[in-house]
Order: sequence, then structure tokens, then C-alpha cells
Amino acid sequence: MNDRVTIEITDGVADVRLVRTDKMNALDDAMFSALIAAGERLAAEPGLRAVVLSGEGRAFCAGLDMGRFQAMTSGAAGGAESLLSAKRTASGANRAQQACMVWRDLPVPAIAAVHGVAFGGGLQIALGCDLRFVTADARLAVMEIKWGLVPDMGAMVLLRGLVRDDVARELTWTGRTVSGEEAVAIGLATRVCADPRAEALAVARDIAGKSPTAIRAGKRLLNLAADADQREILLLESQEQGALVGAADQIEAVTANLEKRAPRFAG
Repeated sequence: MNDRVTIEITDGVADVRLVRTDKMNALDDAMFSALIAAGERLAAEPGLRAVVLSGEGRAFCAGLDMGRFQAMTSGAAGGAESLLSAKRTASGANRAQQACMVWRDLPVPAIAAVHGVAFGGGLQIALGCDLRFVTADARLAVMEIKWGLVPDMGAMVLLRGLVRDDVARELTWTGRTVSGEEAVAIGLATRVCADPRAEALAVARDIAGKSPTAIRAGKRLLNLAADADQREILLLESQEQGALVGAADQIEAVTANLEKRAPRFAG
């Protein structure tokens, strides 16, 4: 875990940091594993009161590692069969989804502190947290359409409780980037901060001072109210993504981006 994610716990508050700074904390296999391991460790941590998740270096998380996209053009990344046959958690998440949903499933509040960029999978990891503190100039995007894909790491579960349906559709279909200020205005983020990590830690310490049983009960109730049909939605994400990965238009999206040219889609 230490080469991708670090954890420091002080007075019941876990300070979790993505530390793949040379790649703007992009998601490779090791990062997926580290995020899941970190969340699972914290779920079992005695005395835990709150979690802050942030990224070292220039960004929170730039999304999927470029090597993963390159693998898609050769079919090495797998498609529908690999996504649908993947082992799922009790709540219905596959491995990629669990890197986001593990924060949602924590028994205590999790706060994402976002600076730089949170693109694609990076945004979905932030969405897995209960709160999102962002800098005014942070850049957030549901980036998957750029690569001919749909968001499939829990966004269809998580977006619906945050933004209006038409806004979720616009972000999914255009992949446009929003600033931290706009993210707050449309409900994608919680508040703008000059120093999101410092403010997140301060709020986490405040939460840590409240009744831990009431805090945990509150999270259980809020999750229950929001996630009534989560399992079906997570499976549907995989079905749609599986049909896209390795198909002609998706390969063209990746190839065009890598070749820095306008894509030519078959439709």
C-alpha cells in the first residue's frame, strides 16, 4: 500500500494520501489495490472517527493510467465478459467500483480534499466520499466519454444524489471540465476552500469529537436512503461498459487521443 497510498491516524482521524505523484496519482492496478486495501483496513480500524482522502503533488487524481487506455486498443484490457464475470462485493461492486464504493461503505464519514484535477475515475473516487472540499480552481470532469466509455466506477449510483438528472447527463455526454466553484454550484462538490486538506482535517476532527455511535448511525441511514437499488445500478454500469470496451468507436476514441487528432467514429 505504501508506494501508492499512505495512512496516518491521529485521535481517530485517518489522513489518507494518494502518493503516485509522478503520474498525478493516476489509477493503475497497484493504485486500485491500494485504495481498496486502505478502505478495508480503515473499515476494521478500532476507534476510527473520520477519514480525509487527498492527493500528494499537483493533483487529487488524474483518472485512469494512460497504459490502461493503450491496452484497450489491443483488447488486452478485456471487455464485457471480464467485467461481468468479475467477483463482486456483498454490495454489488466489482474491483474498480470498490475503489470508490469502499469510501461510501466506510462506517464513518469520509471527506475528499480535491486540488488540481479529479478526472474520470479520480472524480468517481471523490464522489465515493461523503463530502468534497475543493479549491476554486480545481478541475473536475466525468471524463470517460473522451475515451468512448461510460463512467463505471460507481458514478451512476453516486451522481444521482448530488446533481440534477439533466446535469448528470450533460456531464456524462460532454465530458466537459468544471471548476471547483462550478462544482459547488451544481452540487458536485461541498465547499470551496483555499486549503481543502487542512479544512477537511479540521472538519474531520470536529466530527471525531461527536458521538461516534450517532455519527455511524447517521451514515448508515443516509446511505440506506440513497442506495436502495445500488446493486442493480452497479451491474448495469458494468454491462454498458463491457459493451463499449474494445469496440470500434472506443478504440477510435483512444487512438485519436493518443495520436492527437480528431476522432472518426463509425457510430
